[in-house]
Amino acid sequence: MIVMKFGGTSVQDAAAINNVAEIVKSKLTKQPIVVVSAMARVTDGLLRIARTAEARQYDKAKTIIVELQERHVKTAHELLAEHNAKLRDGYKLKDVERQIENHFAELDNFARSIATLGELTLRTKDAMASFGERLSSLIIASAFQLHGIASERVDSRKFVITDDNFTSAAPLQQPTESQSRAKLLPIIESGRVPVAQGFIGATLENVTTTIGRGGSDYSAAIIGAALKAEAIEIWTDVDGLLTADPRVVPEARRIRLISFAEAAELSYFGAKVLHPSTVLPAIERKIPVHIYNTLNPSCEGTVILPEATPSRNLIKSIAFKRGVAVVNIASTRMLLAHGFLKAIFEVFEQHQTSVDVVTTSEVSVSVTLDDAEKIQAIKDDLSKIGDVSVERDKAIVCVVGDNLKFKPGVAAQLFNAVSDTNIHMISQGASEINVTFVIDNNQVDNVARRLHKQFFSEVDDTVFA
Repeated sequence: MIVMKFGGTSVQDAAAINNVAEIVKSKLTKQPIVVVSAMARVTDGLLRIARTAEARQYDKAKTIIVELQERHVKTAHELLAEHNAKLRDGYKLKDVERQIENHFAELDNFARSIATLGELTLRTKDAMASFGERLSSLIIASAFQLHGIASERVDSRKFVITDDNFTSAAPLQQPTESQSRAKLLPIIESGRVPVAQGFIGATLENVTTTIGRGGSDYSAAIIGAALKAEAIEIWTDVDGLLTADPRVVPEARRIRLISFAEAAELSYFGAKVLHPSTVLPAIERKIPVHIYNTLNPSCEGTVILPEATPSRNLIKSIAFKRGVAVVNIASTRMLLAHGFLKAIFEVFEQHQTSVDVVTTSEVSVSVTLDDAEKIQAIKDDLSKIGDVSVERDKAIVCVVGDNLKFKPGVAAQLFNAVSDTNIHMISQGASEINVTFVIDNNQVDNVARRLHKQFFSEVDDTVFA
């Protein structure tokens, strides 16, 4: 049994959905469970409807609703019209059209209510964001029938059970596992392919939730872990994880094998292929995660494994995150004082803001933030503790590899390669697999290219392609 997740670009139109169907068909012997995202840009459109309605601009919101409805109807027609007679009842074009119409009528009611009240709650925002996956799974399940795949559309809200932290809900392990087995195993045992929605779930009270943008990867891992799947496959629009961003470093190489810990560091510090939380349920069950390209299905992609594979190369990849701010807090009261760090981080907790990189000295602390929305309020509160300064337009560069802490010469090679670059902060992760430093935004491209040349002039063919 495997879980196959297809992202928004993989299901963006009729041609892409037909391609997905052929990929799934080639894996039928492995008993796949398919998890799909909304069609590309649909979630953005749904959130735009919500914001527009909140501004009491219902007519403008209605225009977006009509555009999205027409797009889904058009895709259904392109996929189903010509061979409609082959479809089972419930999957025929007229049935799909009726359900699309019902979904958009419900969406329109939400928009009217929001516009009337001029208020958008997080609960309502989740309900509206859920329509993308509900619509795409409806169309995809019908398209599978035409490709000879006995499919069954299932509602993820019936088995991905979460808390009520709307827009960023956390799955509840025990009920999710039991409901996943109850809802999905009978479908698989009957020889059908479940088609489920990523990104969405529901509370124990059956209120719709979402698990955050990019959460479809996480959904696939949650389902895979619940069913003890053989593997989790993330199908996207790139060949896998790379040694650097190819838009910055054209000679970047594909990584064949990487550990869960290394992949998590890369995803957190800027690699967009994988959602950071995706690996967590898989780690617990030691389930390998494969990253494949729907546009190049013959490519072997990247395999993420529980443990690192030995490599002749010192590092696996270079990631970076632009647009961060550095917050510096200095106070002589910190010298030999306990409780100082606690006071600082209580401020970030109060403002529900996470930090990426932390460095400390005897009388100062520096942290990086990639969410600048609350930075002035944070600065005001920190000023009660010490002198505060903020440096903007910075970037984090993260060099990731297994056991870097215990490999002599890594730091020397790294900083020799960027010896003429002004470095604002340096941190070696407690995980022993990354070295992180902060530079100016405008230095990122040059630094990434020089580091790549330093560490990847030659590669271990067992680990890199």
